[in-house]
Amino acid sequence: MKRTPDIYRLSLQSKLVLSATSLIALLGFIWPFFYSGNLHWIFAVAIAASALLLISEIGIGSIDAKSIALLGVMSAFITLLRPLGAGAAGLEPIWFALIVAARVFGPSWGFLLGITSMTSSALLTGGVGPWLPYQIFAAGWIGLLAGLLPHSIGGRKIRGVSEKVMLIGMGVFAAFTFGILMDLQFWPWVLGRSTELSYIPGGPLSENISRFITFHFASSMAWDIPRAILTSILIAFTATPFLQALRRCYFKAAFVSPIEFKSNVKA
Repeated sequence: MKRTPDIYRLSLQSKLVLSATSLIALLGFIWPFFYSGNLHWIFAVAIAASALLLISEIGIGSIDAKSIALLGVMSAFITLLRPLGAGAAGLEPIWFALIVAARVFGPSWGFLLGITSMTSSALLTGGVGPWLPYQIFAAGWIGLLAGLLPHSIGGRKIRGVSEKVMLIGMGVFAAFTFGILMDLQFWPWVLGRSTELSYIPGGPLSENISRFITFHFASSMAWDIPRAILTSILIAFTATPFLQALRRCYFKAAFVSPIEFKSNVKA
């Protein structure tokens, strides 16, 4: 029996490109703590680096034409899910699909799925604005982390209830992480400069961090908690059939395996 390629292991090239991309994007999130200007332009560099990641994955064979096709299908599915919640009170059904799909197809694929699905859904819902680059890379990181979740412990595969519990934990983590990352996007602008929680341009690092943490817990729990609850419920009820369907798709389509053409013409 032909051995299925291990899509969960990142090549050195993938690690380097993913690390560089994430580091560049991270600077766009945390600039208020070390720079008094504006670094929104840095996301243009990060998006270009993401395109380089896709090209790199194709070049080394980690992502083939079939994987790209499924990437498009799953991006379309998540795009259609997004308007169902419209972000009201944090009720966003997209995260369970991103987490489960990334679990099956690996970290680099999950990172790209987060980026492409968030971009396409923003175009569909009219959610294009200065917040979009933040949403794109927050979703990309969630897909990356979901793809990096362990597949075995002590030689035993993680399946069934234990896998579902792990994915629910990832869903809760993703819900609160997304809230923190989105608060970093508008905290410097939303309060002006006259409140006790306002961003202080060029202010002491400890003071700005303290103000941000207080602002986040005072303003975001009403969104983060419902998001975590909805994501957990969706994973609890749909993870098993969703995982089975995606894994069946992976093995039957022989993703990342070379396509061989056999001729029936006899010499």
